Amino acid sequence: MNPATNAQRAQLAQPNITPMYPGIHRTDENEEGPNLPKAPLNTLLGFDLETYQIPLDNLMPSKRIQDGVMSTRKYKQVVSSIHEIGLIEPLSVIQHDPAKSEFILLDGHLRVLALKDLGVHEAPCLLAKDDETYTYNHRINRLSTIQEHYMIRRAIDRGVSKERLARAFGVNLSSINRRINLLEGICPDAIARLQDKQFTPDVTRVLRNMKAARQVEAVELMVASNTITVAHADALLKATPPEQRTDFKPTERDKQLAPIEQIVKLEKEMSQVQTQYKDVIDARIC
Repeated sequence: MNPATNAQRAQLAQPNITPMYPGIHRTDENEEGPNLPKAPLNTLLGFDLETYQIPLDNLMPSKRIQDGVMSTRKYKQVVSSIHEIGLIEPLSVIQHDPAKSEFILLDGHLRVLALKDLGVHEAPCLLAKDDETYTYNHRINRLSTIQEHYMIRRAIDRGVSKERLARAFGVNLSSINRRINLLEGICPDAIARLQDKQFTPDVTRVLRNMKAARQVEAVELMVASNTITVAHADALLKATPPEQRTDFKPTERDKQLAPIEQIVKLEKEMSQVQTQYKDVIDARIC
């Protein structure tokens, strides 16, 4: 048998795999340059590609659950969400000893309590290959309030009822309506500054009482101090001049006296400027 023919057959039998690694440096053998990788690097997956249905009784917690957590609002929202639309994110577990049926729960302790409270006996789990419990709690991006608003509006546009959203979030219908109308009356510049922030919908309710320029100024002050709260927004509203508020309605008497008051104010400001200018000139002469 011809050796060349065997070599060709062996080459044809190999699968045609194209490496997908952006750090590969393809170059000629004689080219001189930095010592860059010329082949795909081995990548270690953090989880198995399969999702496993594991009984909840076989899951061992990796941390202690605080007393009274089942009476918190967060836990009640988790229960409402699972009851209404099911478990969205699988649990994260690891099995140190394959000979045993126990699994260590890395992430999803509240979800396990909620599932047991709802009478569920097993749940989908992702089998981790490394014990990194800190990753799940600190390496995530929280959903901002404005992103939540867009998500709710999109769900409603696709036919989801407000009542079902209220049950999924574990809130009343009025809270859903506030989140739907979150950005009504808010100028685009203020929305851009709040895009990745978390705050209660009542903050924008206070901001609606300000005009656009004052909204931007108030948002910048709250973001700079990292206190985007209703109390801070209300304090800024009280410090807002009447002409920069949308809820200020001058009386007929104020409307008639407004031009005269403006003239008097302008005369006072001109007098102050002239005095300051004269003081500067006298100081330079001396």
